Amino acid sequence: TETKHRRCGGNVKTRSTELGSAVTGSPLTAVLPASTTGKKSIVLSSETRKELAKQAKVTKEERRAQIDERHKYLISRLADGIGLSEQQVEEAIISDDKFQLLEQFFAPSGLKKLLFFYQDVFQQKSNASLRSDGSTNNLLQKKLFITMGSTEDFTGTCAFFLRMSDKVITASNVSQEVNFGIFDCTNGNILQGLEFFLSQIMIPALKSQQNWGAVKEGLKNSQIQDFLYSVDKFVGTLSSSRQNIEDKIQLTEVGIDIYVSNLQNPSDYITAG
Repeated sequence: TETKHRRCGGNVKTRSTELGSAVTGSPLTAVLPASTTGKKSIVLSSETRKELAKQAKVTKEERRAQIDERHKYLISRLADGIGLSEQQVEEAIISDDKFQLLEQFFAPSGLKKLLFFYQDVFQQKSNASLRSDGSTNNLLQKKLFITMGSTEDFTGTCAFFLRMSDKVITASNVSQEVNFGIFDCTNGNILQGLEFFLSQIMIPALKSQQNWGAVKEGLKNSQIQDFLYSVDKFVGTLSSSRQNIEDKIQLTEVGIDIYVSNLQNPSDYITAG
């Protein structure tokens, strides 16, 4: 009876995991613990697959019903910035297991940032079944997903939303209270992406900004000038470091063997110095 029960659906933890996989579009397969199965993988029954797919569809439709003007604003910015259709972005968001982070971002005194990665990830083929060794056929495909920025490697494009205050984000203030930006890190070249973002986007924006809040006279203020100078200097250092790492700065080898070979004692070294 126990074996039959495990084959039909597995334990609660396994079913919960599979529901999350169903929502995110992953194949509906489960691997039972090695201690139970002797390292053999068991594919879910067709009935269980259908039930999980049904639950996943319900979850997605419930999330779709929650989409309001705040979500639509984020979706529109993402679509324009990344180059996807709004329908594609919406589908990715309601299929994401971190969907609840959007509500946490909109809440008063909520999350200060909301991050999306758009990059290549390994995804299982929709019709893939587990092999005898438990492996599957994977495809490298671009995917848009919500992230906290601390668990996944960043190798593509990061789209970010930043809150301006602790106010609740509403349909009427979302465009004023939320800033949007794109950080491109194609092929995992983070330093180059950061250099471009600062030099081509942030610094020009800062140098054209007239309102600096409580700081009077804006760009004429010495503190603001010192700050912009420091940012410029940082970008210059960043550029040099990047080029050095990429071997674009080559140090010429100096042939001094003929001189060193003639030095026999400490006084010779002192004289040579």
